[in-house]
Amino acid sequence: MRSAGRVVAEAHRLVRTLIAPGITTAEIDLAVERLFEQRGAQPLFKGVPGKVPFPAVCCISVNEEVVHGIPGHRALQAGDIVKVDTGCRLDGWCGDSAWTYAVGEVSEECRELMRVGQENLELAIREMGRSERWSQVAEKMESHVRDSGFSVVEQFVGHGIGREMHEDPQVPNFVSKQLLRQDFRLVPGLVLAIEPMVNAGGKTVRILSDHWTVETRDKRPSVHFEHTVAMTDQGPSILTDGS
Repeated sequence: MRSAGRVVAEAHRLVRTLIAPGITTAEIDLAVERLFEQRGAQPLFKGVPGKVPFPAVCCISVNEEVVHGIPGHRALQAGDIVKVDTGCRLDGWCGDSAWTYAVGEVSEECRELMRVGQENLELAIREMGRSERWSQVAEKMESHVRDSGFSVVEQFVGHGIGREMHEDPQVPNFVSKQLLRQDFRLVPGLVLAIEPMVNAGGKTVRILSDHWTVETRDKRPSVHFEHTVAMTDQGPSILTDGS
């Protein structure tokens, strides 16, 4: 899985060089698709079934869009925040990662939201090595977001990952009765796609008429960060950081 993760990390390094006012989300997606082709990797997202199959190799979501945005002719503008989520399969194993990028100078609110979202992912990975069960990690993630004055998206969660992109268990970023019923131990060999989604306003989201794009109902901005993380005998190991 680390080999797939390295390709995903390379894709994000490429995206980081492309993010600028004027580039379209379709151009970013095409660049990542070409990279996957060059590396002999299979895109995980393209063709995912739904009311309409997902048409791209990246989910690219801008500002109030939370996740699952479809790349197209939209040109990025200074002040936007853009979430790029992508994954691939290489040699039968999957890697999946998302990051939120600033386009030029962004508002103070967006800078703070991005800081809290990235901290939340880092907190989760750190606490995996200190906790026995996922609910302990999720509780700290939820508290961190709420103490910062933001809200946790609850309609979408992280997931197990391995031979397939989406495997058990579900990996929420908050504590609920369902999580406590389905809580799981953090043991060596477990691999999770941890992906906090944090909203500046309320937690409520909706799916748009394209059947994929998720946006905040109050139109406030949102951030999304994700890494594929393996539990090892030495603790958590990030598989999508390029190392």
